[in-house]
Amino acid sequence: MASVTVGVGALAPEDVVRVAREGASVELSPEARDAIKRARAYVDELAASDVPVYGISTGFGALATRHIEPGLRTQLQKSLIRSHAAGTGPRVEDEVVRALMLLRLSTLASGHTGVRLETAEAYASMLNAGLTPVVREYGSLGCSGDLAPLSHCALAVMGEGDVDDHGVVRPAAEALAAHGLQPVELAEKEGLALINGTDGMLGMLVLALHDLRRLLDTADLAAAMSIEGLMATDRVLAADLQALRPHPGQAESAAHMAALLAGSPIVSSHRHGDGRVQDAYSLRCAPQVHGAARDTLEHAATVAGRELASAIDNPSVLDDGRIESHGNFHGAPLAYVLDFLAIPVADVASMSERRTDRFLDVTRSQGLPPFLADDPGVDSGHMIAQYTQAAMVAELKRLAAPASVDSIPSSAMQEDHVSLGWSAARKLRTSVDLLTRVLAIEILTAARGIDLRAPLEPSAATGAAIAVLRTRVAGPGPDRHLSPDLEAATELVRDGSLLEAAHSSLVELVEATDVLSTSSRTEGDHS
Repeated sequence: MASVTVGVGALAPEDVVRVAREGASVELSPEARDAIKRARAYVDELAASDVPVYGISTGFGALATRHIEPGLRTQLQKSLIRSHAAGTGPRVEDEVVRALMLLRLSTLASGHTGVRLETAEAYASMLNAGLTPVVREYGSLGCSGDLAPLSHCALAVMGEGDVDDHGVVRPAAEALAAHGLQPVELAEKEGLALINGTDGMLGMLVLALHDLRRLLDTADLAAAMSIEGLMATDRVLAADLQALRPHPGQAESAAHMAALLAGSPIVSSHRHGDGRVQDAYSLRCAPQVHGAARDTLEHAATVAGRELASAIDNPSVLDDGRIESHGNFHGAPLAYVLDFLAIPVADVASMSERRTDRFLDVTRSQGLPPFLADDPGVDSGHMIAQYTQAAMVAELKRLAAPASVDSIPSSAMQEDHVSLGWSAARKLRTSVDLLTRVLAIEILTAARGIDLRAPLEPSAATGAAIAVLRTRVAGPGPDRHLSPDLEAATELVRDGSLLEAAHSSLVELVEATDVLSTSSRTEGDHS
């Protein structure tokens, strides 16, 4: 696997995912190495002077008024990291910690933090060795950045605290030694530079955006399957109807759903004369809801892109050698979009649950058995799967309440307004997981409904998705232990297998159409 180069510019979101989830290695670019050295020279010059400079020769936060003499500055850095590594609760996922460390390294590489080159290299070495600091769930207020989580990482670089070494938790000093790495003795300015950033919030945002792009495509697939299984119409997906309301996400979702349903014998079977004027909102308005979610995601991606191009620290080393304090560490820009994303995630899930419920109600399912049961009364079919969906949707609605409107002052009122962006990011991760599970239940239910429409057949795309599902989950029949089916479907949604199968069939259809079109043109030329 090719390594990810960390330079003076913005990291690509896909590179963050590669390092966080796939274990890709990292390396500093020559330009980044030069920028780090140049900024460090400015810090060394100020450290040698008698003028107090925040982060270099003073205390921190509300204790910034104390000038720290040179002999205590190494202890100052150690004390800062030890005291701020105050997280508690369950472990944060390794992928989040790796993303956080990579993003902190990216800021160090910008040449605006004043760390030494060997300190930046220590972060790259830990990532490449697969050593992941143990970071705890609670501790960040999102201002000044993600102090506690970043401090746990800095502590590990110092050879203290614990790390996960390829699945085994062990003392950091022991793990560093086992991998031939040396603990770092932090110098002036480095303590703050390692912990004063929005990297945890940003890392979780980038990962959520990656997941949500696939999940919104999967929501379109689920809705398309429900349109088929509930004998609804695809006419509402027409491009000229969507053009009357030119929201880009809406057009994208409608076009995607129309492609997935192309050539569906089920849809064609009732295109004329079934007596219904229009379908319920959960079917008819899916492009509008899914599309609005897509547009929200793109706004959040714009904010993430700006943050990926940022150098978050305080104080910062400027190109002319000045070291200035500021408020760029405040997590508000990220906190707002993290909260914002939780709203459409909840709403997409809510609409999915409504479509699922229609399959189970004999008065609305267009001829399907009650609860899709094999022998209704003896069997309950998918009755309780919808209960599970409803419970998760209720939780998603609670998670959609914003964290960023809250603030609890800290540091003796010096830090009197905080973003709580870390909290917004943590709840969004839960929301993404719940949406995955909700969509899996809709797909499982829609597939059963489609199977019960036999001998009518689904489209090539939805049929391909059902075929993959059936490799893990059996089709209609008497009641069986349902939880394993839900977990299997969830994994197929999470890893993209169902979506990939559906999209592969679309590619094959396009290729076949191209071949037929070419053949027709050739025959016409001969005639």
